[in-house]
Amino acid sequence: MKENYKYSDITDLIIKAYYKVYNKLGYGFLEKVYENAMMIELLSFNLICQRQKPISVYYNGMIIGEYFADIVVNDVVIIELKAAESLCPEHECQLINYLKATNIEVGLLLNFGKKPEIKRKVLTEEYKNHN
Repeated sequence: MKENYKYSDITDLIIKAYYKVYNKLGYGFLEKVYENAMMIELLSFNLICQRQKPISVYYNGMIIGEYFADIVVNDVVIIELKAAESLCPEHECQLINYLKATNIEVGLLLNFGKKPEIKRKVLTEEYKNHN
């Protein structure tokens, strides 16, 4: 059933990289440490990665803010990394807002907390255009 997910080939590699990093480093480092390790693993899978990619937020055609996605993979998946005790709804909202502000439809929220946590969010262009 997983094969039906949009960009599942890429997200499968991202999740594999995440578990390699989590199993090797464990819990307790700052997000930047995990970001650096994730970049090493993702690049080892020959994925095209951009770290801290700027995302502009528009309102009535004017830029009202700018955020930075932790990692964007192959221009089709946003990765938001956390090093929190556990994920909370605000983390998910942050990723959803990144998807809303871009042409990217798939996002992964990866938490390097006491236990590994992964959330996958998909926000299709059809949904974005109707809201």
